[in-house]
Amino acid sequence: MSKELKVAIVTGASQGIGAGIVKGYRDNGYVVVANSRNIKPSEDEGIVAVPGNIGERGVAERVVKTALERFGRVDTLINNAGIFIGKPFTEYTEEDFRNVVDVNVAGFFHVTQFAIAQMVKQGSGHVVQITTALVDQPLANVPSGLATLTKGGLDAVTRGLAIEYAKSGIRVNAVAPGIIRTPMHAPETHEFLSALHPLGRLGEVGEIVDAILYLERAGFVTGETIHVDGGQHAGR
Repeated sequence: MSKELKVAIVTGASQGIGAGIVKGYRDNGYVVVANSRNIKPSEDEGIVAVPGNIGERGVAERVVKTALERFGRVDTLINNAGIFIGKPFTEYTEEDFRNVVDVNVAGFFHVTQFAIAQMVKQGSGHVVQITTALVDQPLANVPSGLATLTKGGLDAVTRGLAIEYAKSGIRVNAVAPGIIRTPMHAPETHEFLSALHPLGRLGEVGEIVDAILYLERAGFVTGETIHVDGGQHAGR
């Protein structure tokens, strides 16, 4: 395949929002290197699956090396992989802490280092984090200490990296979803979850993808977090 193709890396790509992001980029003419722990090979030659835990540095390096070996460049990195464990803060276990930090923080750190190093060589690139509206607007009935601890860090580093790499031609942005209709939310919870948003419904995967693709096209936008959360971040 031509090295002139636009190349996106998507983590957490096997289902839900991640699978939607992969489709969105393919529909827009990108080739995609898709990662998750148990991702299966794709029949689409424009999607290269790289299985493994993105929290492991060797896996992150392999993801970026695969993009370079197959397509010769990295144009966009979507840091979508994440774990949410909702429980009262004092009930989190050490294992909970390690698991969430491993994916939400280490997974971001390793793959973003490798991707930005390549983008600097190219003189261009775009990095997008998927965070959460809970960073800006905690909800009393949705305990989420580890999510806000880790995703809040990604929200902050988005602005820091945007400034650090602006002169290198690299943009860095984030999308902060509310609660999105995916298989992780059982249908019997939808009524309760819908009521957490001022607009009174769950978000759809396509609405997150639309926000990411807007950022992809918005060449004068960097250091921005777009909330796609039915107004949750604005208050109740």
